[in-house]
Amino acid sequence: MSLQSSSSDNPESQSPATGGNGARNKGNGTVSSNMRLKLKPSKEHEPDDYEDMELEYSAALLSSLEMYLPSNMLNDPRQQKAKFMQDILTKYLPPGERRRAIKHREYRQKIISNYQPQNRELYTIDPTKFFVPAFLKAINDNTEQSFRRIVSEPSPGIFVFEMLQKDFCEALLEEIENFEKWVTEAKFRIMRPNTMNKYGAVLDDFGFETMLDKLMEGFIRPLSRVFFAEVGGSTLDSHHGFVVEYGQDRDVDLGFHVDDSEVTLNVCLGKQFSGGELFFRGTRCEKHVNTGTQSEEIFDYSHAPGQAVLHRGRHRHGSRATTSGHRINLLLWCRSSVFREMKRYQKDFPSWCGECNREKKERQRSSIATRLDMFRRESESTA
Repeated sequence: MSLQSSSSDNPESQSPATGGNGARNKGNGTVSSNMRLKLKPSKEHEPDDYEDMELEYSAALLSSLEMYLPSNMLNDPRQQKAKFMQDILTKYLPPGERRRAIKHREYRQKIISNYQPQNRELYTIDPTKFFVPAFLKAINDNTEQSFRRIVSEPSPGIFVFEMLQKDFCEALLEEIENFEKWVTEAKFRIMRPNTMNKYGAVLDDFGFETMLDKLMEGFIRPLSRVFFAEVGGSTLDSHHGFVVEYGQDRDVDLGFHVDDSEVTLNVCLGKQFSGGELFFRGTRCEKHVNTGTQSEEIFDYSHAPGQAVLHRGRHRHGSRATTSGHRINLLLWCRSSVFREMKRYQKDFPSWCGECNREKKERQRSSIATRLDMFRRESESTA
């Protein structure tokens, strides 16, 4: 079957647009297009604060990205660094998307200015109230061993663990209901999470952006650094956070697709429901996204409230029909601008693509068989 691309503002199936002319002005000179981000961060560098600047992207994103600037740029004026980083980020916006991004910021500001939250404590991350103790201890210990104690890996590249407390899930569900009530009463037309879901809401749009940034940076990135280093897991620096709703009078299922993320967090919030299993069918690069599935890549996952599943965005998946009740899930698409920039210069096959690995093994087997055949022929000719 052919995959759909599940996207928000930035379809992963499209090739990154080359924004600008590949050069950056710096004082009276020019920085050539071959200047690009470093693979490893400058850990000793203290990044600038961009909160007081008028930007096209979040100030937190630029502060995070600054750690990966070329060493000779780290002490440049903020304005020059901000322009360079925003030029890089703009490469991943299709033509016309910048205007759309500006309109979206205006749309978001209108919501935040008028919507009155019901549970304001949710908008600032509180680890002891959000997370179950075992998850929080593993994050605080911050070792691969502590992470592996709390996760299971029922299928390669799919990690499952208990994450959110019941009270937090219920409070977030109340907040979502309150937001939907406000939308109905205000007759406000909201943007849905992506091109495939007709129900649900973008949490960033009604005030959760900072909280979700902290969630990604402090609690998802440590796990991704261990389990998904090969797809930028240690350099996650932006996100798209949203909730989806399934059941009667909501979305029923979700087609086979890949996410516009490097790493995806999917946590069930509730409520009572039947069905809705996620089905996974192997990780693929852009070239092989519609290739067949091997038997060992087939895995179905059943949701449970508070339980999280963490996987690569390129891990093909879909959702079976929710046959009864009402299911709401929190999703966080975590992205790495560093990985996306570096991927443009990749010449070798991606090690995480199941089909690339299969083709490599097939070439190796074929090469060995050819050599053995040549050896056999030489032996026969000299006999």
